[in-house]
Amino acid sequence: MKQLIPILFFFLMASGFLSNAQRLNLPQRPINALSGSEFSAAIRDSSLSPAAREQRILTEVESGNVPAFYRNFLPVTDSLIVDGKLFVVKYFAAPDYLVIGSDSDYFYCPLTASAAQKIADQLKCTLPTRKMADRIYQSASFKLTPEPIPPSMRMITVPVFEDHNKLVHQQLERIGAKPGKLIAGNKKDVVLSNKIIASDGIPRVVIYGWHKPDGKAIQPLYNGHKYDWVDYSHGIRLIQDQVYLNGRKTTIKKILKSDERHGLLSDEGVINRPAYPHY
Repeated sequence: MKQLIPILFFFLMASGFLSNAQRLNLPQRPINALSGSEFSAAIRDSSLSPAAREQRILTEVESGNVPAFYRNFLPVTDSLIVDGKLFVVKYFAAPDYLVIGSDSDYFYCPLTASAAQKIADQLKCTLPTRKMADRIYQSASFKLTPEPIPPSMRMITVPVFEDHNKLVHQQLERIGAKPGKLIAGNKKDVVLSNKIIASDGIPRVVIYGWHKPDGKAIQPLYNGHKYDWVDYSHGIRLIQDQVYLNGRKTTIKKILKSDERHGLLSDEGVINRPAYPHY
């Protein structure tokens, strides 16, 4: 059996099981849609509440105001042997964290966990786990070096979102990163986790990642912030819920709830509630 496992893995990797991409189901980008810099300017007003700001972001995404390159989700694969049986999973991840605008002018949009889950649900997507975030980083065509901004209460404001957006774009240009390729290392992930519901029964946002060039994450799995916390470092990586397991369709949610197969996507054990609650 052990001799057959590498052969089966090679067959799956070489077959149609590993198609190149999946398309995000969104309307065509409107001709008069705001560019990324125009949109960030529109939400910069300090009188705009965080809730109103997030509603603006959701409305822009729903209208199709995302770059063309962002619509092609890219395959990421992982494997696991359970009781001598090989499982190979292929899921489709957004090439970058959630952005609004055009291919030439786009703005990274940090979101609360609740708003991120709303977008994911509407687009038949999910968020990654810690294990998936690690795997996406390993698979990335372009790995950026984290560029933290000194912590302050301004880190939750749009001007600091814009400052970090500029740093990321400068680094993308400096290393010759091509939009549409898998990019990682530029943000922390808002992740699915068994820590979403804290020990006191109250939901928390769970963050992880921001991998350094050595592959180690700056941010360990952490649920110390309140549920509505969001700062410039948070990235929303959408992943299509439909996946292929040994060539057959299933979903990320089903795998995470599986006693046998959860290890393909989770290093926390079974995740029975693989979503954030809506508020």
